[in-house]
Amino acid sequence: MPKTKNEGIFFTSLMCFLMVLGMSIYNLLLHQDFSMINLFMGVVLGFIVAFILDVFVVGIVAKKIAFSCSFVDKTKPMQLILTISSLMVLGMVTFMSLFGLVVEGGFGALSVAAYLNAWKMNFIVALPYQLLIVGPFSRFVLKKIQNRKMNESVNASA
Repeated sequence: MPKTKNEGIFFTSLMCFLMVLGMSIYNLLLHQDFSMINLFMGVVLGFIVAFILDVFVVGIVAKKIAFSCSFVDKTKPMQLILTISSLMVLGMVTFMSLFGLVVEGGFGALSVAAYLNAWKMNFIVALPYQLLIVGPFSRFVLKKIQNRKMNESVNASA
């Protein structure tokens, strides 16, 4: 997990980018509207919105809930990671499904049925994508960076 503010920003940015990229590709393919320009536009705008939601809303709430759950053993990092990740997916899918519907069809295209369908279709892909691909990959990259920094500081002091 991130140990410094810079690591936290990097980790959050990487996770957000990969989730937005993957979910944008999925949704464009799902709606048979895939093109590089649509992907680029969706990723840029989606990343900005997702990053703001992650940092200022969903991340804060997910961490508060995870740390207050009595059934989560806080001494087991993987249990805490899985709980926070799952709560993050719930929150982000909830907001980003609404965002996607508004961007795609405007506020006039919003309906409870359309939203619930979008939420369901996004959740069934976002949860395994986060837990099996994006989360592990992002933690792997962060660990490599942390190990490199540690090796550089050890070499510098030797």
